[in-house]
Amino acid sequence: MSHIRLVDVTKRFGSVTAVDRLNLEIEKGECFSFLGPSGCGKTTTLRMVAGFEDLDEGEIIVGDTLFSSSYKKHYLPPEKRDFGMVFQAFAVWPHLNVFENVAFPLKIKGLTKAEILERTRRALDHTGLLKVEKSFSNELSGGQLQRIALARAIAINPVVMLLDEPLSNLDPKLREEMRFEIKDLQKKFGFTIIYVTHDQAEAMALSDRMLVMNSGVVQQIDTPMAIYNNPVNQFVFSFIGLSNFIPVELSDGKVYIEGASDAGPLPVAIPDEAAGGLTDHKATLACRPSEIDLEDAEGIRGIVKRKVYLGDITDYRISVGNVEIRVQKNRRRASWGEGETCRLRFNRLLWYNREK
Repeated sequence: MSHIRLVDVTKRFGSVTAVDRLNLEIEKGECFSFLGPSGCGKTTTLRMVAGFEDLDEGEIIVGDTLFSSSYKKHYLPPEKRDFGMVFQAFAVWPHLNVFENVAFPLKIKGLTKAEILERTRRALDHTGLLKVEKSFSNELSGGQLQRIALARAIAINPVVMLLDEPLSNLDPKLREEMRFEIKDLQKKFGFTIIYVTHDQAEAMALSDRMLVMNSGVVQQIDTPMAIYNNPVNQFVFSFIGLSNFIPVELSDGKVYIEGASDAGPLPVAIPDEAAGGLTDHKATLACRPSEIDLEDAEGIRGIVKRKVYLGDITDYRISVGNVEIRVQKNRRRASWGEGETCRLRFNRLLWYNREK
């Protein structure tokens, strides 16, 4: 049975529909991410789950408890939902030390001193903060400040943890470390995580499943690997991972890059629905930069316009006619210089109708 259910959840701000009839089930103990560009509705959805925003339509149920329902005119306030929450801003009070910051929500709940001490020290221990429990915020690093926010959320013994862009203020290396720490904490405590981010690497690394949103509408819900390998539409393909979208023309049963028929046909079969339904004989093919090989003799002819070293990866921009294609290869393999002619061999191509 699902732990968290959203049924036809809808939120409007004036004439703008921020979230449009969202239906979702999240399992107990699952790390579930909301992924999408800014303004897509992911944070608004999290705020409705937390109780900071009420629904215009729909219902939210956690376990056997109805949290929000537009149909039954029911709304449970945030302080009664007992969720752990971590946001983009660390929200660390500068006049309190680490221990006092973590203990503060427990004092508000009216717990005994003994229980406050036990819960706070346990949360500090699990987040590696015991040694700095008497320090103040101006004495701490960004990673330690973020751990305070996590410890404060853990201390209330949440069944559900809500995280909204919690790592966006950290440097890349620290963000990567904190991903593992969040996942480890989930395993230790067994809480369900709803994680909001626009960073696909975070979502891919943390999630058991994730949801991709655009303009308030769900595009796809699946595991990270399934979404990466089998995106349901062009938007999802473009948002998850690096992408090439190649305009092509159909002629005599063959597929050519638009305006570059002299480069040769692409090795792709034309789907039946495309062959019979495209009156202008144009479409779009999609591929990842890592799924293209550069060859000397076989493949589509192109010219290297730009070459950039990215550590172990060399990033190429290859021109085929007026179309630029991005290719990424291990730098230890054969290398082409700018201005040189090469051949492109596509290992995997996905087919989309041309967007109008």
